[in-house]
Amino acid sequence: MPLSRREFILQTATFTAGLTAGLACKSVEVINGIPYRKLGKTGLKVSLINLGGHAIGVNKLSDTESIQIMRTAIDEGINFFDNAWEYNKGRSEELMGKALKNGYRDKVILMTKHHGREPKRAQQHLEDSLRRLQTDVIDIWQFHELDEMHEVDDIYNSGVLDFCLKAKDEGKIKHIGFTGHYRPEIHLEMIKRGFDWETIQIPVNILDHHYLSFTQNVLPVAVEKNIGVIGMKSLGGMGNGFFKTGKAASIEECIRFSMSMPISTLCSGIDSMEILKENIGITRNFTPLTQEEITAILEKSFEYSKDGKHEWYKTYETKPDDNW
Repeated sequence: MPLSRREFILQTATFTAGLTAGLACKSVEVINGIPYRKLGKTGLKVSLINLGGHAIGVNKLSDTESIQIMRTAIDEGINFFDNAWEYNKGRSEELMGKALKNGYRDKVILMTKHHGREPKRAQQHLEDSLRRLQTDVIDIWQFHELDEMHEVDDIYNSGVLDFCLKAKDEGKIKHIGFTGHYRPEIHLEMIKRGFDWETIQIPVNILDHHYLSFTQNVLPVAVEKNIGVIGMKSLGGMGNGFFKTGKAASIEECIRFSMSMPISTLCSGIDSMEILKENIGITRNFTPLTQEEITAILEKSFEYSKDGKHEWYKTYETKPDDNW
């Protein structure tokens, strides 16, 4: 007999509470009021909130504004920066490279992503990223945006993993991971094939639990294998309008929900000083949600999440217009 709506929500909330009770989401240190967590087997200590690379490179921001936001984030205690080879046609990496001059590079853990599914393309993306970011080493280098199962075969069979390990031996990268937001089974297959992944990046939000859930299917496996988890899409990605309506939860509750999961750090798109200050405030005042609060949020979000329409990256039917 199929579960009722209430039974499903209670089952999900109980599962989530059990997951978070594993202490994987506990802070190991607080710096300038910002909680820090351990990033899995990397051993790195990372700020609970991190700065997403896509938003920082959008055209509405001048170079000066972007650099000011990034340096303020570091000064306020954020030590993890996200980026990707493709973001804003390279502008995001170039701006971040400028922001990390004058000693700021030594204050951050720098992560960027690439679309290399075979060695030649991976090498080109790595060379581009190192040049744009004006650095000799990338702390975390992740395969970006795995959307199709054949990409798993490509990565495991093309020799690109050997290239990654060679780049690691040469000191060009330190840790290797992958990302995706389309199908959790792709993440599970990547892990199952046996490479020693150090990080993954997945959607973690109030709607994910009800449709093609990464939080329920991938997160427990990552925690068990001590893979560092970088959360993303806490507000649905690309300024998703639904999450700003407050119909299921406030923006602060959405962010707290994601932070209450056993992730190491939450990627946040920050394209203004106002949003930066708001996110820093939420992070400094963060307390994990109780099981009762989680249940209430999941119950309110259930009706909005069954078909994935508010998580455009799982359906690609309502993808916002951007400049990728």
